[in-house]
Amino acid sequence: MTSQRHAYESGHKPKCLVIVDDTAEWDRAVYYAARWAMRVGGGVVMLRVIETEDANQQWLGVAEVMRAEAYEAANEALDRASGRANGVAAITPERVIREGSPGEQILDVIDKDPDISMLVLAANPGPEGPGPIISTMAKTVGLFPIPLMVISGALSDAEIDGLS
Repeated sequence: MTSQRHAYESGHKPKCLVIVDDTAEWDRAVYYAARWAMRVGGGVVMLRVIETEDANQQWLGVAEVMRAEAYEAANEALDRASGRANGVAAITPERVIREGSPGEQILDVIDKDPDISMLVLAANPGPEGPGPIISTMAKTVGLFPIPLMVISGALSDAEIDGLS
């Protein structure tokens, strides 16, 4: 399914993939990923997934407006996350916007970039659970093509600094 990783071969550099979503803890994943990239001389790929629903043909005009608004919101979220990563580690992350199922899109991005060597997610520390992406990934983590790093959403910048 997934292509061979090339992150540490000549002419390549390791990258981590981080998901920028609407959860409160996305910042923890971005912070860790930026620190990791700075430390190893790697890069960060930030992914925002727009979940799409089938639109009836008669509502095509409304669907296109909604799609444009979703892309605008995605770019705004990636602007915030990129600014955060740049402020933390003076890096400029790659930005990817995809449409579809988050799990499928995450795997496809990994498959298409052989330099991605780690997925970084942040877990919600609250009683409602770790979050939808982590809950989905937990079902297939044994088959996942790269290491998965889960950062607690309760960690402070200083605590993440000590770990990265």
